[in-house]
Amino acid sequence: MKDMQAHLEKLRVEAEECELISKLATNPTKKELFAKLAAHHRELADEVERTMKAST
Repeated sequence: MKDMQAHLEKLRVEAEECELISKLATNPTKKELFAKLAAHHRELADEVERTMKAST
């Protein structure tokens, strides 16, 4: 379970970093790409969290 918690935290941090990069990007393509990456990392984190809750 510790591994899953660590992975969850890593995904949340990566989502925040991608969102920040998206907000700071001046290139519209990069802005959109990093926004999509942030959303994807959040979806993955949510899935890990649901799996953790289902396991308890």
